Amino acid sequence: MNWITTFFFSSVGKKLTMSITGLFLSLFLVVHMAGNLVLLNPNGAQAFNEYAHFMTTFPPIKVASIGTMAGIILHIIQAIGITMMNQKSRPVKYAHTKPNASSSWASRNMGILGVIILFFIVIHLRSFWYEMKFGSVPFVDYGSGEIKDLHTIVLAAFKNPLYVLGYLVALGAISFHLLHGFQSAFRSLGAVHSKYTPIIKVLGYAIAIGVPFGFALQPIAAYLIANGII
Repeated sequence: MNWITTFFFSSVGKKLTMSITGLFLSLFLVVHMAGNLVLLNPNGAQAFNEYAHFMTTFPPIKVASIGTMAGIILHIIQAIGITMMNQKSRPVKYAHTKPNASSSWASRNMGILGVIILFFIVIHLRSFWYEMKFGSVPFVDYGSGEIKDLHTIVLAAFKNPLYVLGYLVALGAISFHLLHGFQSAFRSLGAVHSKYTPIIKVLGYAIAIGVPFGFALQPIAAYLIANGII
């Protein structure tokens, strides 16, 4: 166990853990976004509630959700560790720091983006997961027994335009975070090759743009439905 601890807290261990958890969470975002698009279903309420019921009661998915939370926590811990390690390696702060011309804005601001995303996760869990587990959620019956009416909870949250705006800002942060993080993860894992790097780059852009866009459709649609616009 000692070598595991040593590896975990080493520079290489931190970067590898960050990369693996980052790619795992990227996959989670793709699946979560695709599944939640059921909110756009013409038969919205029933389709969404039955989907949410399945996702919160099917044992393998419940186990996967625990793994996802563990991945998020581990990703955050290692991110903090890498930040502290980088600060220690440069104890003297320069009066003026000129950004590296070859680095992207996202790469230079991953810490800020991470804080925004962390704040978003806390708000998101409080609004939906906590409400589902401990709130007064109404029940509905579509003929196969009562299930929680989470569709109503979603519409209630996104009825507020400020909540929708905050959600979209957070998705912007996620987009920039993915834009740098996805490709950086492969580089940290040593997956750098003239043949595969362009594919990884295109896939990274597709995920960084497509996932936040897909998620953005959901609060916008919920806002329009909740306010009787559509």
